[in-house]
Amino acid sequence: MAVQEARGGADAGARRGAHGGGCTCGDCPHGAREGHRRAVAEFLVMRDGFAAGQGLPAAVAHSASASRQWVSEELTQSAELVAERGRAEGEAWLARLWRRTVCASWALVVLLLLVQSLTAIGAGWTTARTAGLLAAVIVGGVLSAASWFHRARGGVLAPVVGEDNRLSTSRTVAAAWVLFVAYAVLLLAGRLAAASDHAERDAVISGLELARGAGVVTVLAVVCGIAVLVRRVVGLRVLGQRLQKVRADRPRAADLLTDDSGRGTFADIQYVVISTVAVLFAAVRLARRPDQLPDLPWGLAVVVLVSAATYVAGKYAEGGRPVILSVVRAREAGDLDAPIRTGDDIEIRGAGFVPPGAQGADRLTRMVVRIGTVNVHVPLVPVAGGFSNPTDAALTVPVPAEVEPGRVEVQVVTAAGVETNRYAIDVTD
Repeated sequence: MAVQEARGGADAGARRGAHGGGCTCGDCPHGAREGHRRAVAEFLVMRDGFAAGQGLPAAVAHSASASRQWVSEELTQSAELVAERGRAEGEAWLARLWRRTVCASWALVVLLLLVQSLTAIGAGWTTARTAGLLAAVIVGGVLSAASWFHRARGGVLAPVVGEDNRLSTSRTVAAAWVLFVAYAVLLLAGRLAAASDHAERDAVISGLELARGAGVVTVLAVVCGIAVLVRRVVGLRVLGQRLQKVRADRPRAADLLTDDSGRGTFADIQYVVISTVAVLFAAVRLARRPDQLPDLPWGLAVVVLVSAATYVAGKYAEGGRPVILSVVRAREAGDLDAPIRTGDDIEIRGAGFVPPGAQGADRLTRMVVRIGTVNVHVPLVPVAGGFSNPTDAALTVPVPAEVEPGRVEVQVVTAAGVETNRYAIDVTD
């Protein structure tokens, strides 16, 4: 009995070691999701404890600069663990997502079957309904195959996930229009294959004429072109350091309506809403007249084009380089004004120091200030619920002893690797 208990204890210990928070075994409660949750909880407890002045060792408690540096190093190590767990959780989530995308695709096919069955009551089943159902099955099969081939990257969502690991609004809208037009063409192909006489076949072929589907074709061309253009614009602005992009842990549905920091943006919201309404309208037109491409009215097509132009303009307007406006000696209330000396804290004032989406501690610790030829990591100063340093408008760093007296230049390198302008200050002995 004792041997069995010891063996059971050893097995339990092995399970705890194997499932300590880094595994990716699906719904395991000790998997990547649980590991990330526990790492975040431990980090928040540590941050709030340091913010309340708890946990400081006696060796550094007497010195404000030493205690700040020690706290920053401890928080940095904990934040790196949180980031590691977050990446593991994101990869595990993507690996599980492809099955959900397959289920969602076939759920839409089943929904279409139910709608067709209900609307066929009294009216009878037609060849158009059969063609529509077969077209949906073909599209669902293609999406399922694509999900399997991209199962490590989220299945169907892989083509609409951007390089920053967020859902791309422009690609998602373009993908919706592409799938809709592909379904409409397959529906017409099915009707053409089932046509029994020349008149019916000629009617179906005439339904593919450009004069009838000019609105849909124009919108499709514009949204696909915008998807390519936006990717090019964002890439060039990032390479030119005119836009700061920080990679996300995993894509979220909210990415379609928000910016990188999670705030809703008008350009994205109006583009998604108007495009959704237009696709639904075109779907109703196709259901009412399944013998031709949906004749999207030019008024609605122009509305979609205006929405797309607004979205592109918003992409051009967002972002910007961080900038230093002034550098002053940081002092407590009541301290006398004095020149900047080595060892003093300086406050760098400006804008755009913290990139959108870089509010996490693991990203904030990557920020560096160059003072002369010396790189100084920006220390984390915790407060209840966040950090008082660094912020988007101000950074506080010490002037290291290695900086030679005289006129030196100060420059900030953000978490996204974007450099600010150079600002000259005088450092005295």
